[in-house]
Amino acid sequence: MDYKTAWDYQDALMKANVDAKTSSWQLAVGNNETTNHKPQTINYLLFVEHPPVYTLGKSGKMEHVLINEEQRKERGIEFYQTNRGGDITFHGPEQIVGYPILDLEKFYTDIGRYLRELEEVIILTLADYGVAAGRSKGETGVWIDADVPGKERKICAMGVRCSRWITMHGFAFNINTDLNYFNYIIPCGIQNKKVTSMKEELGYELPVEEVKEKLKRNFERVFHAELREEKRKKKSKE
Repeated sequence: MDYKTAWDYQDALMKANVDAKTSSWQLAVGNNETTNHKPQTINYLLFVEHPPVYTLGKSGKMEHVLINEEQRKERGIEFYQTNRGGDITFHGPEQIVGYPILDLEKFYTDIGRYLRELEEVIILTLADYGVAAGRSKGETGVWIDADVPGKERKICAMGVRCSRWITMHGFAFNINTDLNYFNYIIPCGIQNKKVTSMKEELGYELPVEEVKEKLKRNFERVFHAELREEKRKKKSKE
């Protein structure tokens, strides 16, 4: 799915949830039932694989894109300035991009905790394959050898948006991703640190669908949620 189509779809789901939350709250106030108010929102977990594209977050800097527009187009890479947090990153084939559209008021109202729990889903999935991963202090995402100077490698980037505690955007997890695309940017605006993939770490290609299934199970475990497939639109929802 191309990036703009996925972005528009996320935006529509987020808006529907925000509207549902607003209208249900107004109804609860009108009926004097705000104490046990539970908004009628729906949580989604979308998995997408994009054609090659660079996306720049709200706090990102254009100088972190190291090729010009002509060079980028020659390589067939799209570019979007987005409304998520974070800096520049790459999405492309053989990468799992996850977009949770969650009402955090049904979980907890803490964006920091939300990001740490998204990281935990990735860390647990990597552990399923015997890859030890963790966090890097002050740098959102999932890293390998984060505490070994000169060997730090980022395997999953993250950037989210939240409105009225409804989330969108999410994570980009490198499975069999062509890492050469990262040579034309400063990934996440972080100098002198490498990017890696599961294929790079394990030395062989992995079945992407298999990894998705493990991500789903670990998402359920971390977020104490049950995912069920919505066949019509091929997505998972809580």
